[in-house]
Amino acid sequence: MIPHDFAKYNQRLWTEWSRNGSEYTRPWLELKKSLLDDYVTGRINVLPRPYMYIYPRSVLQNARDKDVLLLASGGGQQSAVYGLLGARVTAFDLTESQLEADRAAAEHHGYDIDIVQGDMRDLSGFEDESFDLVYHAISLVFVPDVREVYREVHRVLHPGGVYRVGHCHPATQTVDESCWRDGKYEIPGPFKAGPLVGADAREFVHMFSDIFNGLCDLGFHIDGVFEDPRHLYPLTEAEEGSEEHMLRMVQKYFCIVATKPERV
Repeated sequence: MIPHDFAKYNQRLWTEWSRNGSEYTRPWLELKKSLLDDYVTGRINVLPRPYMYIYPRSVLQNARDKDVLLLASGGGQQSAVYGLLGARVTAFDLTESQLEADRAAAEHHGYDIDIVQGDMRDLSGFEDESFDLVYHAISLVFVPDVREVYREVHRVLHPGGVYRVGHCHPATQTVDESCWRDGKYEIPGPFKAGPLVGADAREFVHMFSDIFNGLCDLGFHIDGVFEDPRHLYPLTEAEEGSEEHMLRMVQKYFCIVATKPERV
């Protein structure tokens, strides 16, 4: 059963997390373009903390002068990346405090940005074929049906446009740092779709059949699948049973890069 008013609940929760300075709500004011250039050109294989979850490098290459929609990716982090790379950035998020962080990052780094508040399931404020790239963090966990969002993304992308979408791995989504026991992380629940029981936010588990087939059914061409790169960091540098340690041992996140085909 889908929790009632899950979007409003999550909006209130993210507002609270913003007030408390949660990691994903702090704008990246110290980010340097030189670091991004090192990553984009392959001089480094993974960005350092706290930028480590920006990947793959292919969606950062040739960003200058591209129309980029950062979908449900507020917080002044992804927008700082694309702003510094010279893209025309639109930040779209459900939570005003997250968008305030995007404003702060743009003002600090000196790039222009469009700010739009809304629900990722409804992009009706944008015209068809408005964007060259839609960059979507792991926020699809906050909606029950990925296909709803996919349809909207497909509509607003130019033919030939790219959709980078992050996902939780449905087999390991329930694992967190509290699952560390006897030298390993245990999976605490069964493999099934639907509301994620016990999470702070109203979250949902999506099956691979929806994650991948939802894109294919719309005609997207899947260019690649990429694991979250945190497993590339030395495991010995993280404390056992910490979130950082867990994310180096357990592959919880991945992303898909897909292209909307050109017109025939």
